Amino acid sequence: MNFLRRLEEYLSLERQLAWEGTFRDYIDILKERPYVSQLAHSRIYNMIKSAGLEEEDHGIKKYKFFHTELFGLDKILEKLVEEYFHPAARRLDVRKRILLLMGPVSGGKSTLVAMLKRGLEKFSRTDAGALYGIKGCPMHEEPLHLIPKELREEFQKEYNVYIEGELCPSCRLMVESEYGGNIEKVRVERVFLSEDNRCGIGTFTPSDPKSQDIADLTGSVDFSTITDYGSESDPRAYRFDGELNIANRGIMEFQEILKCDEKFLWNLLSLSQEGNFKAGRFALIYADEMIIAHTNENEYKSFISNKKNEALQSRIIVMKIPYNLKVSHEVKIYEKLIKQSDLRSIHMAPHALRIASIFSVLSRLKESKKQGMDLVKKMKLYDGEDVEEFKQKDINELQAEAVDEGMSGVDPRYVINRLSSALIRTSTKCINPLDVLRALKEGLDQHPSITKEERDRLLNFISEARKEYDEMAKKEVQKAFVYSYEESAKVLFTNYLDNVEAYCNGIKIKDPITDEELDPDEKLLRSIEEQIGVSENAKKAFREEILIRLSSYARKNRRFEYNSHERLREAIEKKLFADLKDIVKITTSTKTPDAEQLKRINEVSNRLVEDNGYCPVCANELLKYVGSLLNR
Repeated sequence: MNFLRRLEEYLSLERQLAWEGTFRDYIDILKERPYVSQLAHSRIYNMIKSAGLEEEDHGIKKYKFFHTELFGLDKILEKLVEEYFHPAARRLDVRKRILLLMGPVSGGKSTLVAMLKRGLEKFSRTDAGALYGIKGCPMHEEPLHLIPKELREEFQKEYNVYIEGELCPSCRLMVESEYGGNIEKVRVERVFLSEDNRCGIGTFTPSDPKSQDIADLTGSVDFSTITDYGSESDPRAYRFDGELNIANRGIMEFQEILKCDEKFLWNLLSLSQEGNFKAGRFALIYADEMIIAHTNENEYKSFISNKKNEALQSRIIVMKIPYNLKVSHEVKIYEKLIKQSDLRSIHMAPHALRIASIFSVLSRLKESKKQGMDLVKKMKLYDGEDVEEFKQKDINELQAEAVDEGMSGVDPRYVINRLSSALIRTSTKCINPLDVLRALKEGLDQHPSITKEERDRLLNFISEARKEYDEMAKKEVQKAFVYSYEESAKVLFTNYLDNVEAYCNGIKIKDPITDEELDPDEKLLRSIEEQIGVSENAKKAFREEILIRLSSYARKNRRFEYNSHERLREAIEKKLFADLKDIVKITTSTKTPDAEQLKRINEVSNRLVEDNGYCPVCANELLKYVGSLLNR
């Protein structure tokens, strides 16, 4: 019943949004809301902007409109909005260009276009995105086209709106035959853009050039009506139902544009530059639409190498859409694709998608000439980590030396295909990172189109991903074991603070058993600090920082806890794990654990399940795997 009520509410809202009136009524709407007459590029830009904007620390603008579907392309999307949509919305010359998205397969080009189309459908149902058209017009065109050219300048000054375009042949005839030239009485209706209803959103897909007709783009003569109207040049004998016709007021998508036969591209020359196209035996027909197309890099290079295409080249703005280069964002891509499938019942162990993402991203990176910079360090830098002597400020320099980075490599479809294979074959209902790496490797063995050199290169990336997982696995178990020894960690933490306080204040420390006054335990201090790379030269500054933080907490009557300083907590955990390493090794690898060992294993396993997202199956597999690593 709840759904039926919701359905009724939806249908009721649709009825409320509908509007119909005369051209005079439309003028009244324009007085209050002049933006309803905005052109297509302006409407699309305002749609993107209305979803919200975030400015990240490094200055990149993040448009929320894209954030649910596209990941790792923030810089590209900022460039797209600021260098194309924004100036096009201001009616600058860039709007007269075809926007060509160029990039590798499965890089997000089609997703981007689909988002714009779906977004425009929704936006046209809002007040901010409302638009109106002449009722009965096959191209649902702007009613302001009814105003004679001689009066437009005067109208624009009075109403502060911009008028561009002319009536289509169908409307020109309708105004004379049905309204006797009285434009005030012409019926106007609210238009809702919809690809399904072929209103404001067109899509052209190339097929066999021998069978595909130019009528798919520009409409065709309705031969059944010629006897009624006597001429092919009568608008009533013509179907204005081509993709260029119906896309008026919105978006026209050319899928794989460079696969099209030349005759289909010729229509774009006039449309992109002058905003009109030729159809049948009519004058040029005006169309207000954004033309967006996509292609891959090889076809684009072939296209620009052909001198015959120079006229069209000058009317194209190319926007490169490379693969994502951030591991954390690649994980989001795989999560999105898996959620769309029927495999949600199978448990994905922590780090499984991250390991697949590490493999993918490594394959897309270019080697750096920077000394000491390998691909793994580069990958971590791109994902927001500082690596040894390299910092986030080095990213711009790295990107500058690798212009085409991300334009090749392993595509998300390959990874998802291999994940699907692993998910389908599993009998445990749980997939762990080793299953993922195994599936990726098997896929390379079955891949017919890669060279031996490329295969060896990708196998090396699988090996690098395995090394990264080994470190993650040990760290995961380390944390879980340390939790079981939390009291020991707190004692070690307190002991460290006592010694730091004594060291910084130049005083002795009293032995709790013998009451003997001793110098600060330098050996203990260094054994903890070395866990996080604090050098001998930096130890004094690190200890003083800890003391300052301790004093600050004391002034605020707050207790300086084990978790109050992230780096110190990490150092304590690593030190404790190093001390417990033999216990962990014995506990995780023994085939017949005693009661105490079994209790400890169960505690660690429960911790992994409760806090880290493991299931009992993959938690047990993790403990076995780490046991084998520690025994090597």
